Amino acid sequence: MRWDNLRIDSTAADGEHSEAVQAQGTLPLIERDAVVRTFDTPGFRGMTFYEVQAKSIVSRVPDASKVPFRWTINPYRGCQHACAYCLHGETPILMANGTTKPLADVRVGDLIYGTVRDGYYRRYAITEVLAHWSTVKPGYRITLEDGTKLVASGDHRFLTERGWKHVTGTEQGPDQRPFLTTNNQLMGFGGFAEGPTESAAYRRGYLCGMVRGDGTLRSGRYQNRLGETHAQNRFRLALTDTEALDRTRGYLSWVGIGVTDFAFALVSDTRRAMTAIGCSGRDEVRAIQWLIAWPSDPEPDWLKGFLAGIFDAEGSYSQGVWRVSTTDPEIIKWTCLGLDELGLNYAIEPTARSNGLTILRLRGGLKEAMRFFHATDPAITRKRSIEGQPVNSGAKLRVTAIEPLGLELPMYDITTGTGDFIANGVASHNCFARNTHTYLDLDAGRDFDSKVVVKVNAPELLRAKLRSRGWAGEHIAMGTNVDCYQRAEGRYQLMRGIIMALRDAANPFSILTKGTLILRDLDLLLEAAAVTDVGLNVSAGFVDADLWRAIERGTPAPQRRLDACAALNDAGLRCGVLMGPIVPYLSDSPGQLEAAVRQAAATGATHVSPIVLHLRPGAREWFLGWLREAHPTLVPRYAELYGRGAYARQEYRSRISTEVRDLSERYGVGRGHRSLPPVRAVRRGGEPGGREQLALF
Repeated sequence: MRWDNLRIDSTAADGEHSEAVQAQGTLPLIERDAVVRTFDTPGFRGMTFYEVQAKSIVSRVPDASKVPFRWTINPYRGCQHACAYCLHGETPILMANGTTKPLADVRVGDLIYGTVRDGYYRRYAITEVLAHWSTVKPGYRITLEDGTKLVASGDHRFLTERGWKHVTGTEQGPDQRPFLTTNNQLMGFGGFAEGPTESAAYRRGYLCGMVRGDGTLRSGRYQNRLGETHAQNRFRLALTDTEALDRTRGYLSWVGIGVTDFAFALVSDTRRAMTAIGCSGRDEVRAIQWLIAWPSDPEPDWLKGFLAGIFDAEGSYSQGVWRVSTTDPEIIKWTCLGLDELGLNYAIEPTARSNGLTILRLRGGLKEAMRFFHATDPAITRKRSIEGQPVNSGAKLRVTAIEPLGLELPMYDITTGTGDFIANGVASHNCFARNTHTYLDLDAGRDFDSKVVVKVNAPELLRAKLRSRGWAGEHIAMGTNVDCYQRAEGRYQLMRGIIMALRDAANPFSILTKGTLILRDLDLLLEAAAVTDVGLNVSAGFVDADLWRAIERGTPAPQRRLDACAALNDAGLRCGVLMGPIVPYLSDSPGQLEAAVRQAAATGATHVSPIVLHLRPGAREWFLGWLREAHPTLVPRYAELYGRGAYARQEYRSRISTEVRDLSERYGVGRGHRSLPPVRAVRRGGEPGGREQLALF
């Protein structure tokens, strides 16, 4: 889902922000009459809730899903169990074509630059944007030695000489985490240079560089082999890169010069195809000659355009070296003048060739090459590629100041295939910690953790569904996609109405949760269990507190979840433990499995069911992004274990199942359930519509 077009514009008298969004195309993917709210309380700060009147609430599970139920209820869309790592929306992002775009304008499917580890080095690589979302967070300004300024939330992370670090943090306590300090060195090439203005002077400069560097231009009378004199007017530009041809054609069209396209050279085993543009009219050719004349007093825009044109025509960037090669002294002179105007450091290297070939080479490596590309904007993407270049560029990126702005700002973040992106010239970590319930195989994890859709009419819809003639009373599972007992449930209390509806219809159901809020509804669960089958499970894949903080930080601690399981069993309900996800090589050692099963058995759990981590599309990229940073040595082992699929190899899953089953038998899982006396249902008066309620004693 995309939330960029959602805004909150009014403030209610009770301090809550709310607005009934009108049917004006503002909410393309959910109900038009949604009410948008924020709550100024610590538990919901930075969250936005979209209260919608849903059209249905009971969803059929796709047949391809490997789950033992067919129907599910999800009163919420989105979850608060995950963290966000955000940058200000105006922060420029390096796109795959070498240009930049504000972070707020980046879209899912865009190709941008990230980084990948290659042995001891980290190198630039092209990656795809997988998700994009926004939130509101307190802003901080980070200033670097070279003058680069970044605005980010305290949760955002940047790559430093000592690894990834958050903007803010503490050395001990609940907020303990690596954080930036002054003198930390960020990794990258430094702030992007300001791009050129596409003015008339820039266009003329580009045409001058391109046509003089690679074009053919003739006008006058010429004598053929037979001694005959003929008038000849010709312009031709032939290139293998159509981007420069397209730009040249467009700039000529701007002054009314039309050209034709034709094939100049066909593709072969040794060369690429070449396309040409040209014209032969006297007036058109003379106009081009006028356009490319050397100026007497060049404007800065003309010089930037000329540098872009001559680089597209005669330049190259390969293995980190920027060059322009030419035999024309005038081109050398004007190229040097343009580089001087930009303050770039370069060397002039004559060759020993008889044609006087001279090479201009930029000094300063990637940092200076990127300054040139962004200041001049050449057209040919291939020549601007930095793929494979090392991230450490020697730029002066020492952190000199970290200042709170004292106000909350709209912040944006993206998820990419590499797990990071390049923000204003420095490596920036995207959000990977998506909802851990995506391990259950029903959702790719694209729900945004700071934007929660609340189906406020869920109880009413469920009652209507259960009364319908087409409903056969099948089992309904809850909490399998989005945790129905996330923090938002404490305010909206939709689950109470849902459980009441299921109780009154005596419809079997089950609940899976990582939360402890389920204990609030103990009374209703007991009433429902008296008339139908009620299955309860808490999710706790491991009991390692450090691992929990790393990948499930937004959830209650595993021990608190197990305490909730014990309370449910002590009350006479039947609650098991879904031991998931078991994270290969991090929570699957014999000692870790034994500790988890032993503590689950102590709760009176009716069963312990292991689920090995699923890596479906979306969740896969987020988890592997975290793994590359936290445990890089495990990446090859995961590649071997999962291949390109979502599931670990069958033999691994079978081994885990066998170990957990043996441990469950050793610790008596399922044999220690302490049931209360049987619950008897009695009638307690009528309900409108002929329904009768149940009382317990």
